[in-house]
Amino acid sequence: MTIPARTFWLALALSLGAAVSLGITRFAYGLLLPPMRSDLQWSYTLAGAMNTLNALGYLVGALVTPKLMSRAGAARLMLAGSALASVFMAASGFFVEAVPLLAQRFLAGVASAWIFIAGGLLAARLAAQHPHRGGFLLGMYYGGTGFGIVLSALLVPATLSAASGVPHGWTWAWWALAAACVAATLALAWPARALASLAPPVAAAASAGPPPRVVPRFAFGLAGYALFGVGYIGYMTFVIALLREQGVAPGSITLFYALLGAAVVASSRIWAGLLDRYKGGQALAILNALLGCATVLPALTQSWPLVLLSGVVFGGVFLSVVASTTALVRHNLPAAQWASGISAFTIVFAAGQIVGPTVVGWIADGPGGLARGLVFSACALWVGAALAWRQRPLAASP
Repeated sequence: MTIPARTFWLALALSLGAAVSLGITRFAYGLLLPPMRSDLQWSYTLAGAMNTLNALGYLVGALVTPKLMSRAGAARLMLAGSALASVFMAASGFFVEAVPLLAQRFLAGVASAWIFIAGGLLAARLAAQHPHRGGFLLGMYYGGTGFGIVLSALLVPATLSAASGVPHGWTWAWWALAAACVAATLALAWPARALASLAPPVAAAASAGPPPRVVPRFAFGLAGYALFGVGYIGYMTFVIALLREQGVAPGSITLFYALLGAAVVASSRIWAGLLDRYKGGQALAILNALLGCATVLPALTQSWPLVLLSGVVFGGVFLSVVASTTALVRHNLPAAQWASGISAFTIVFAAGQIVGPTVVGWIADGPGGLARGLVFSACALWVGAALAWRQRPLAASP
C-alpha cells in the first residue's frame, strides 16, 4: 500500500529534526574528536566525557520535555530545540578550555532531546494516519539521522582541510556544522506547521504518564534499550579515532562514515516490516544483537572490507533500534500516552549514553586501547538483546 506524496514529503522534511538532533549535534563530534584531542592534549577519558556531558544534557532535556510539550506543543518545541542546538554548536567553536566545551556539549544535549522527542511524537502521529505504513514512516524520521551523518562526513573533513594552517582549525568545523543546523531548522518550519494540526487536545497531551504498572511491564524493553545506549555510543564516539590509530587514510575514513550515514537513511525501508510485525521486544532484541556484531568487527580485524561492512551494518541498524521503541510504545499504549511512553524510553536511553563514552574512554586509556573499549560496547549490546527478547506485548502480560 502506497502513501500519499504529501505524507512522504512531510516525513522526509520532518526527518531533518533527527538529522540535527543526532546526526549533527551528537555524532559529528566523533569526527572532531581526533583533531581536538591531538590539539588540546586530551586523554580518551576526557574525550569520552564530552559525549557523556552531551548525554547528561539529553537526559535533563528528556525529563522536562513532556511538561514543555504540554505548554508549547510538540511542533514549537521541536523548532525551538533546533534553533538552540544551532546556537550551541556554534558556541563550541569559540572555546579551547575543557570546562566551557563540556558546558556547550551539555546544553546541546538538552536541545537535542527536545528536538528528538518532539519530532518522534509528530512522526508517531503521522504514522497513525497510515497504520499499514506506520513502520516505514517512523523509520523515515529516525533514518533522517543519516542525512546529518553524511553531511558531517563531507563537511567536517573539507573544513578541517581548508583550515589546516589556522590555529585550532577544528573550530571552523563547529561553525560549519552550526550553519547546517540553521538551514535544517528553516526547512523544519513546514512540517512543524503542517503536523501541529494532528496534535490531540492539550489535556490529552499533558497526560500525567502511563497508567499504573505500565513502566514495570516495560522493564525488559527499558533495560535492553538502556544497554543499547551504553553500547552504541562507544562505537559512534570512538570508531573514527580507532580507524585513525590503525592508519586508515582520511579519504577512506570519509567513505566509511558517509556509507554509515547512507545506510541509516536506507534503514527505514529495510526494517519497516519488522517494526510493524512484532508487538513486543523482539525487534529491539534482533537489532541489538546485529549491532553488537557490527560493533566488535573493527576491534577484531583491520581488514578494510570487513571494517566497511561494520560501518554499513551499524548504520543500517542502530537508528532502527530507536524506531523499534517508538513502535513498541505505539503498539502497546493509547495515543494520549505516547508522549510519556516515548519519554520513558528516551530517559533510559540517555542514562545508558551517560555511562558509555566515559567507560569506553577509560578502558581505551588502559591496556588494549580503543579496540578493547569496542569489545565492551559489543558485550553491552548483546546483553541488552537478551533482556529485550523477554519483553512481551502489554496485552499479553499477566
